[in-house]
Amino acid sequence: MKKIIKKITALPKNGEAIRYIIIGVCTTLVNFVLFTLFNYLFALLGIEKEVSVTVSNLLSVILSILFAYITNKRFVFRSHCDSRRELFFEFVKFVGARGITMLVEVGGVFVMFNLIGINEMISKLVTQVIVIIGNYFISKLLVFKNNPTRKEK
Repeated sequence: MKKIIKKITALPKNGEAIRYIIIGVCTTLVNFVLFTLFNYLFALLGIEKEVSVTVSNLLSVILSILFAYITNKRFVFRSHCDSRRELFFEFVKFVGARGITMLVEVGGVFVMFNLIGINEMISKLVTQVIVIIGNYFISKLLVFKNNPTRKEK
């Protein structure tokens, strides 16, 4: 794992899109693994599938947003905050922006699975593609944008 992290951080500034793809794949894996795990656990508890898919999706997205913030901040955009206040506002912007795409993802899976009848994993995959593209532009343009108070490491 340390070797992978070293390789990701060694990519130059102009490798930002490549770093984003690598971290995006990791974030997507975290999301899918947690989604599958929560679905399995809720099935063991006897919770009906329609409810468990939505709750599993919501929980997996929330936890993957936290994972994404840490990894995007450190490895993709190499953001540095000079104060706790700046860090707090950066985090709030990130979570707020990801909250919007979370609504797209959770709503999309709900509609495709519960209303249209598409398999939950296919529904999740389709929404992931839309969300990943949207998240890159939101992060780059709104959250981790270069400004005089932010330095590249």
